[in-house]
Amino acid sequence: MQEIINLINQYSTYITLALIGLTFILIIVVIACMVSTSKMKNKYRRMMRGTNSKNIEELIVKSLDKIDSMQETTENVKEICDSTSTLVKSCVQKVAMKRYKAFEDIGSDLSYSIAMLDGNNNGVIITSIYSRNESITYAKPIDNGISRYDLSEEENSVLHQAINTNN
Repeated sequence: MQEIINLINQYSTYITLALIGLTFILIIVVIACMVSTSKMKNKYRRMMRGTNSKNIEELIVKSLDKIDSMQETTENVKEICDSTSTLVKSCVQKVAMKRYKAFEDIGSDLSYSIAMLDGNNNGVIITSIYSRNESITYAKPIDNGISRYDLSEEENSVLHQAINTNN
């Protein structure tokens, strides 16, 4: 026992310095814990703000119910979008028109051809030929970008222009 006391007396300066160092380390740890606790308190206050002393579990359950409801609504909207997309595919999406002079003796370009196609390149070409004595209008059906009737140069032009139109 006497040896331990002598050892402590002999190294008392070093022991005191070590204890002072440990005290500073503990003070730093305590300060870090206090800062962390303060941050947690702020987060807790922010989370509990506006709850009017309600049970936090109730709030979480209500929020989850809202999320489920929104997911159902989102699925419904997605179904509506898909069906609308299918319907739009069959609507007129591509249109091209060309005016031209069908006969050299007629003064201006009063004849025209119009191609109207859907998303699958199905539709119609409407052509009107104007002359001094009469005006003729006719239509030619288009299936998958191809006409089963012979097309004039102008009709071919508007058909290719409509097919190459970006939606």
